[in-house]
Amino acid sequence: MEGQEKHVYRTLIARLRSEGKIVFAVASSGIAALILQGKRTAHSRFEIPINHEENSTCSINQGTQLAKLITRASLIIWDETPMHHRYAFEAVDKTLKDILRFDDLNSSDNPFGGKTVMLGGDFRQILPVVPKGGRHEVVLASINNSYLWDYCMVFNLKTNMRLNPCSADISTSNSISEFSKWVLDIRDGKIESISREEDGEPSWIKIPSHLLIHGGDNPIGEIVSITYPSFHNSYKDAHYLQERAILTPKNHTVDEINSHMMQFVAGEQHSYLSSDSICKASSNVADQDMIYPVEFLNTLHFSGLPNHVLQLKVGNPIMLLRNIKQNVGLCNGTRLIVTQLATWIIEGRIITGKNIGTKVLIPMVILTATESKWPFVLRRR
Repeated sequence: MEGQEKHVYRTLIARLRSEGKIVFAVASSGIAALILQGKRTAHSRFEIPINHEENSTCSINQGTQLAKLITRASLIIWDETPMHHRYAFEAVDKTLKDILRFDDLNSSDNPFGGKTVMLGGDFRQILPVVPKGGRHEVVLASINNSYLWDYCMVFNLKTNMRLNPCSADISTSNSISEFSKWVLDIRDGKIESISREEDGEPSWIKIPSHLLIHGGDNPIGEIVSITYPSFHNSYKDAHYLQERAILTPKNHTVDEINSHMMQFVAGEQHSYLSSDSICKASSNVADQDMIYPVEFLNTLHFSGLPNHVLQLKVGNPIMLLRNIKQNVGLCNGTRLIVTQLATWIIEGRIITGKNIGTKVLIPMVILTATESKWPFVLRRR
């Protein structure tokens, strides 16, 4: 369970660092990296290639300060590991073996060069994202299909820490406990499921009636009114926003929900237009600007990138999609409330993580998209 994991991490880190030992704490996502002091993303700390392959290695050279620090480390804690592709772990494994071979002749025979590594996470949550991959490809990309898994010892944490604060209200505690058990039963495959012809295997379950929104000609309006009651009066309340979120697997549904909720936020709406271009280094095709004019690039939608037109109001809750400045809490997944909209910059107040209440500036950022269906790399500023 998540609460127990973080307690174990903090205890180990505090004990070892009190003895003057070095502990590396990394996470697979930017938002998870904010939870523990001194934690960074694994990609940032170990310089893992963004597009890693089977033979990839990290960009850490012998004799550098980072290489010397890794040599002295007593423990490496890697949180949210199931989210990462197994090639990322194998890249770190090969790199550590190379770095440590001058200090330990047997490093090439031991996983991670002989360093003690604690991998934490829940395989029933988010697994590696494989673009256009099915269940088979996702399972093959997981860490437990790596050669490193044979060296792992598995420890299970079983107590749900979220249930403890509810003990004062018996009915609420029982309700949360029942829901928690139902979710775990789904994850463990204990709920009766049915299959559709196109799926070929049982994968659809029936959701209890009391968890569904029934009727209505406006489903988006219904779920918004239930999830965000009195939104027009409470959208500036950080605590109110922290406790609520609407999740959807489709980006176009996100756009519909955002457009619907925008009408409840008072004030003038500002429209920011992106500057789109094709990365010249991504293709050798001549006259590519003629083939794909800017007007066409503006119409493209990519996963993980804002659309060409970004519409905001002061008071809007927003979420960052990139790591900008992690030490002040500006990383992928950070949620903020817009406090000021300028021509070239946006000011916001952080409402998640350790930097709650801090006002920060979000500058223009160049984002790239590399979806394979297009023969070019889009640069969107």
